[in-house]
Amino acid sequence: MNDLLLIALLSGAGAGCAGLLGWPVVRLLRRRSLALSLLTVAAVTVLAMTAGTLTVAQAMFLSHHDLGVVIAVTLMAAAVSLFTAALLGRQVVAGSRALAEAARTVGSDAGFTAPRHPLGSELAALSAELAATSARLAESRQREQALEHSRRELIAWISHDLRTPLAGLRAMAEALEDGVADDPARYLAQIRAEVERLTGMVDDLFELSRIQAGALALTPTRVSVYDLVGDAIAGADPLARERGVRLEGGLVAAEPVRVDGREITRVLANLLVNAIRSTPADGVVAVAARREADEVLVSVTDGCGGIPEPDLPRVFETGWRGGSARTPRAAGAGASGPHHGDTGAGLGLAIVRGIVEAHAGRASVRNVTGGCCFEIALPAAAVAG
Repeated sequence: MNDLLLIALLSGAGAGCAGLLGWPVVRLLRRRSLALSLLTVAAVTVLAMTAGTLTVAQAMFLSHHDLGVVIAVTLMAAAVSLFTAALLGRQVVAGSRALAEAARTVGSDAGFTAPRHPLGSELAALSAELAATSARLAESRQREQALEHSRRELIAWISHDLRTPLAGLRAMAEALEDGVADDPARYLAQIRAEVERLTGMVDDLFELSRIQAGALALTPTRVSVYDLVGDAIAGADPLARERGVRLEGGLVAAEPVRVDGREITRVLANLLVNAIRSTPADGVVAVAARREADEVLVSVTDGCGGIPEPDLPRVFETGWRGGSARTPRAAGAGASGPHHGDTGAGLGLAIVRGIVEAHAGRASVRNVTGGCCFEIALPAAAVAG
């Protein structure tokens, strides 16, 4: 037992000395190649083993023959260990270089290209993370491009929609100023109508900017969706009568929701105005509401004739109004395509989606027979016990 303890102490002393000598070398090489670091660690390990073995061999007073055998075995083991460490380091370096080369493709148009070189579990996990990051970057870039396109489209529409009424206001003001207006009262009424339209457009722009900036302050309260729909229908009824459109709300369930009543009333008003202006005279705009799980689904179905399938994903985009079939129509005119919003600036449905999503809900649209159905999902309020 004493001999074993002595052997352990001697081998530990020899290996410790080798480790103390190798530690500064390892620290100096920590910023160098990983392969060199692995080879150095293996060399220090082999040196520690050799030093411990030779220390014990010398203390045991082995014969020259036995000592030669021990040294030969130790050197062969050291050679194999160093060779294996060199191969492992080369593989790790090759995998790291392949991953570094692949990392240059993160964020590119082609997307991340995973390295074909076999990787260890850690490098493979890093490659998977890079692939996920590249996918998120591509998705973010697509959203940014879509937003930029939407912004440019909005600016174009706003510029067009502002230029026309401003030119009309200037002409009517000059006519009144020069005293050549045949009916000044009619001119003043028209000026007032155009100013109200421009005011509505500015209000919509301000509301949309608050939504996009995340500054929309909501005050959720428990309210019946039946009351919200009833108020929205009452507000849209004069426009429906003017257009010869019938409003129906017989399928609205009295389900409680927890929402900001003022903002959701605006959402429903935008949807109803959009539906009424898209539906031909003698048509029907139907409002329905039902509960599904933890949501209350409110739908507004019009008779616009439908929206082309390629256009459906863009309906709620800011400033988008589709083709010429979606331009605003004058009062009493026949059917045209869906008119997106009160002001004709392509903001109404963008505001709808923004307000609904601020309530942790969602807005969608689909084609139905003879028209399209806009649907919003609102969080249902807990049923009182």
